[in-house]
Amino acid sequence: MEMLQKYKPLGVLLTLIAVFFSPTLFASGGTMDLTSHGIGYAALLIFGIAYALVMLEDVIHLRKSKPVLVAAGIIWAMIGYYAMQHGMNHEAEAAFRHNLLEYAELFFFLLVAMTYINAMEERQLFDALRAWMVNKGFTLRNIFWLTGILAFFISPIADNLTTALLMCAIVMKVGGKNTKFIALACINIVVAANAGGAFSPFGDITTLMVWQKGMVPFADFFQLFLPSAVNFLVPAIIMSFYISKEVAQGDGEVVHMKPGAKRIVGLFLMTIFFAVMGHSFLGMPPVLGMMTGLGLLQFFAFFLRKTHKSHYDRAIENTDDVKEHERLRTLGDGAPFDIFGKVAKAEWDTLLFFYGVVLCVGGLGFIGYLSLMSTAMYADPAFTTWANILVGLLSAIVDNIPVMFAVLSMEPSMSEGQWLLVTLTAGVGGSLLSVGSAAGVALMGQARGIYTFGAHLKWMPVIALGYAASILTHLWLNADLFTKFVH
Repeated sequence: MEMLQKYKPLGVLLTLIAVFFSPTLFASGGTMDLTSHGIGYAALLIFGIAYALVMLEDVIHLRKSKPVLVAAGIIWAMIGYYAMQHGMNHEAEAAFRHNLLEYAELFFFLLVAMTYINAMEERQLFDALRAWMVNKGFTLRNIFWLTGILAFFISPIADNLTTALLMCAIVMKVGGKNTKFIALACINIVVAANAGGAFSPFGDITTLMVWQKGMVPFADFFQLFLPSAVNFLVPAIIMSFYISKEVAQGDGEVVHMKPGAKRIVGLFLMTIFFAVMGHSFLGMPPVLGMMTGLGLLQFFAFFLRKTHKSHYDRAIENTDDVKEHERLRTLGDGAPFDIFGKVAKAEWDTLLFFYGVVLCVGGLGFIGYLSLMSTAMYADPAFTTWANILVGLLSAIVDNIPVMFAVLSMEPSMSEGQWLLVTLTAGVGGSLLSVGSAAGVALMGQARGIYTFGAHLKWMPVIALGYAASILTHLWLNADLFTKFVH
């Protein structure tokens, strides 16, 4: 109260909000029931406005983290003030801290993964792969399949956004003025990257959340490999018939990986191993293994800095080629590997957006809306499969992160087969529309004017066929998991 007296405008504003709306409050088990209360309606409205701005990011060029950060602050301010008036301060604080802890674990996990990916990119690992593919003399149809297959298999380890951008760069390089090829290849990459991310705990934020929550054991995620492959292959096979077999023209570019590129890949795989083993055998959160891996990367960065100059000096002594001599000298005079530079280049907008979403959805859950949704969607066990399919369709319109976090916050009683189903649909459902996933939105910017919302929409029936086929494949292959309950 002292703080509110000191800052009277804030106190007046929050008081008006509390007084304007109905004073009815039902507390049960440390949660509020404000679902039919004005504060609840206001929270929904605020979140809806914030998310409308998120969906318009590509049009208004407002970064998606900004509106959800503000929305989270307002929602929890209303909850906190109302809880203070009704003696529920501790419950509200505990709920906020619970959501913050969930976010913190995922934040550090993702930060380490992003740092490793940025380190590989700086060591020119991805550029070397791109140059190799461009100059190999493949046909456009070969490139279509290679970029799709690589996107499918790289995204389970790297994130689907980075994977999609890398493959799109290859497509743009070899496609030239062939806009039809570029558009189809981009659609294929988006579908492949999202499908590949669905069968690995590391492939997408939604799968990571499901694993960290303990709903599905690590090894069981790979039961989704064949359904994910079907999701990618069905539309890819159909679209490939519309790709010509002309030979792609390379530019002869040669890219040399910088020292330590392959060892960083090895350290990243070791870090993943630490995270999996720590969680599976020691019962510790996966973030422990990831942060340990970040420490190893820091040690290796120290080694690269110390050996930077001597490495290039030796390389210069062992070459007689004038151009190569100059290239090596330029690299040797350049800045050495900087680990904190890689941390700084993490997708901070995505990480902050994730904070806003987790806190907004957590606030709506504390108000009582998630309980209502859980009752509506999962009360009837016979409707559970359709509810999980609906989650995938919803993720094509709304980002899959808040959708999956909402489902996890509801904690419906579902079999492992159903948890895998919702993981699959939330992961691949975003492929139905170009704006349904981060990969699609990013590629619309990278291939601006070629890969567009309309171009993707034209092939949505084919993608939807793959979506349906992947669900049927899961229901058939993993039928035994629908009687297995984790909790």
